[in-house]
Amino acid sequence: MPDIRILPELLSNKIAAGEVVERPASVVKELIENAVDAESTRVVLEINKGGRALIRVSDNGVGMDRDNAILSIERYATSKISSEKDLFSIATLGFRGEALPSIASVSEMEIVTRAAASEVGTRIIVAGGKIKEVSEIGAPKGTMISANRLFFNTPARRKYLKTEQTEMGHISDTVTRMALAWPGIHFKFLHNGRVLANWSPTANLLHRIVDVLGRDLEDRLYEVDYKTSNVRVHGFVASPDTSRTTSRGLYVYVNGRFVRDKVLYHAVTEAYAGHLMKGKYPLVVLIVNLAPDQVDVNVHPTKNSVRFEAPKQVHDVVVRAVSESLQKFDRPGWGQTITAKQTQQPIPYILSPPSGGVSEPKSELTPRTYTRAPEATPTLWPEKSFSSLRIIGQLHNTYIVCESDDGLVLIDQHAAHERFVFETLKTSYNRSAIATQGLLVPETLELNHREGGILETLIENLRGMGLEIEPFGGNTYLIKSVPALLAGRPLKPLVMEIVEKAAEIGLATGLHQGVEECLTIMACHGAIRANQRLADEQMKALLEQLDTLDNASHCPHGRPTYIHRTIRQVEKDFKRIV
Repeated sequence: MPDIRILPELLSNKIAAGEVVERPASVVKELIENAVDAESTRVVLEINKGGRALIRVSDNGVGMDRDNAILSIERYATSKISSEKDLFSIATLGFRGEALPSIASVSEMEIVTRAAASEVGTRIIVAGGKIKEVSEIGAPKGTMISANRLFFNTPARRKYLKTEQTEMGHISDTVTRMALAWPGIHFKFLHNGRVLANWSPTANLLHRIVDVLGRDLEDRLYEVDYKTSNVRVHGFVASPDTSRTTSRGLYVYVNGRFVRDKVLYHAVTEAYAGHLMKGKYPLVVLIVNLAPDQVDVNVHPTKNSVRFEAPKQVHDVVVRAVSESLQKFDRPGWGQTITAKQTQQPIPYILSPPSGGVSEPKSELTPRTYTRAPEATPTLWPEKSFSSLRIIGQLHNTYIVCESDDGLVLIDQHAAHERFVFETLKTSYNRSAIATQGLLVPETLELNHREGGILETLIENLRGMGLEIEPFGGNTYLIKSVPALLAGRPLKPLVMEIVEKAAEIGLATGLHQGVEECLTIMACHGAIRANQRLADEQMKALLEQLDTLDNASHCPHGRPTYIHRTIRQVEKDFKRIV
């Protein structure tokens, strides 16, 4: 058995860095937290090449004198705690004393800092954890920390960094979370010299939320302010029609610290129960304040997890806080999980383009009238087809009830039409022949800087799918045309879902997957809805459309489009036969 030995300090620092510094965004988080703890009122973040080349955070906080600056890059050196008792009552964002030495061990770091009481500043240069230089320098009060060539001495970790755009997405998320929690601090954010965000300080959380997440939210946010003897919940919740397809819109904080906490997430979800469709998530910015000794933040090196002393109490307070806000500002229709408008909308065939504002592909690719595709094969039963079914009616305005020769067929009208629209869009896209509908008045789209950055990478691909979007200055965009099959549909939810999906799957997954995802989202938004009344002619048209597909058994998301029960199965259910 090999001898046991104490690891060298440089190696142990690199191991610690693996816990604290997962990617460039981790460095950003640690440095901004230190700036906030230093009582800064202005924080500037500069990034080059997605954080590979440079991460620099400058603040106007209290700064450090020479001795403290040198100590700051020693492991476990911290000004935040001094005893074991302090560890269980932490009121600062940073406290472990691992951030700076961990970052310094995997980068070329420069620290320039000056305390208010010092006449000159201190400059420290560290490479791979080793101090190379300590000198005096003229500097303003505060601290500037630069991490250059991140992971230069750990090539395996540098190799597994994602694309510049993906890493920037994570950094943007980190800056967004910090800016929302600390509206009184001026945040400026640059990438490759370009200003991405410049958020002025404000005493009004709503103003910061609107600045960061987009002006479109201003009249859709409702205040939460609820107190008990030991817990306060305040912030803003968005109306359910501003829902998201992922949990990325859940900005939940405990004592100013962004957390991913199952207790709090469940509480928010429970409060929104009955207001949102299945698979949708609310947008909230909620800050939970309680005594520091009532929550343990020392659960994980990244400090994104917490443990409450009384989790059920905190959970119930959050549920009541959000629920009361939703009730107070309730509007007609909020309680409906699906719109109940009983409008009749035409079901698209393989359409000739609508008149006016349409970019029309070659006529031989878009028949003027509906015809069954010659290569189509029956999808339900041998020698049978959907159009051979006898339509009985609708069940809850969601399912088409049909009789077949051998039993009963229930067709999910949304899933079935979604498959048809998807296949139509996909075929047209592959032929570069998607018919488009121009908008007489372009629709304005306001995004936050993270969403705008993602959308800009998608604009060319979306144009090829019939969705024409142009930048209009800042994070404002104009939607100028849409696929003809989607004409008349709400456009902002469509674009937002595409952006969210791109953020979820990353932007380096390959063009093919990105196209499939976008077309799937377009099909979902373009299809007839559940809880929508259909005329007999519309139901018949939908069945005929299904006959044109090679595979109509599932929607693009994988849900079945129909359920078939033979008469024998029905009779067994009624105990007519054994």
